[in-house]
Amino acid sequence: MTLDLTVFIVDDDPSVRDALGMLLGVRGYRTAVFGSGEAVLEAWRPEWAGCMLIDIRMHGMDGLELQQRLAQLGNRVPVVIVTGHGDVAQARAAFKAQALDFLEKPFDDAKLIAAIDEAFSSEARQRRQSSARADTRELLRELTPREREVMELVVLGRHNREIAPALGISVRTVEVHKARLMSKLGVGNVADLVRIAMLDAG
Repeated sequence: MTLDLTVFIVDDDPSVRDALGMLLGVRGYRTAVFGSGEAVLEAWRPEWAGCMLIDIRMHGMDGLELQQRLAQLGNRVPVVIVTGHGDVAQARAAFKAQALDFLEKPFDDAKLIAAIDEAFSSEARQRRQSSARADTRELLRELTPREREVMELVVLGRHNREIAPALGISVRTVEVHKARLMSKLGVGNVADLVRIAMLDAG
């Protein structure tokens, strides 16, 4: 269990909140409970991480609206929509808004835990990708403007003899810039260079 991941339970039924909190708590999950979508939006922080269990039918703001509002805020915490009144249209709307899963009450404990663990895995992947992008951008800052130009053309599949006239330099100079930028980025081939460029673009 990753200690800094939280299951955020959003349901306007106190008995459901209590039951979920107890079920997950005894299994070692850290939880935070909210009785409305409005309460979540008021408390939301960009650094939240884990999984959101959001009831689709609540007084005031419903679960789908909350999901959309959170997305507008830049929320990246995976969302699992739960409901006692599931139907195809609601499921389609939830998935269209990037919900990770859609569960019906009463919960099957095994399916619930599986959905949360999948959300935690998704969160971990997002973190790794975000960290990799940050590391890549830090490395790219070490490149000179000319090295960056050479890299962009190499990634497009251009050969040294094509890059040289495009930049108004000799083929030998292209080779020097290419060797230096690959050394700075810690890559040994063009495929790895393309991977870094894609991370930067992401």
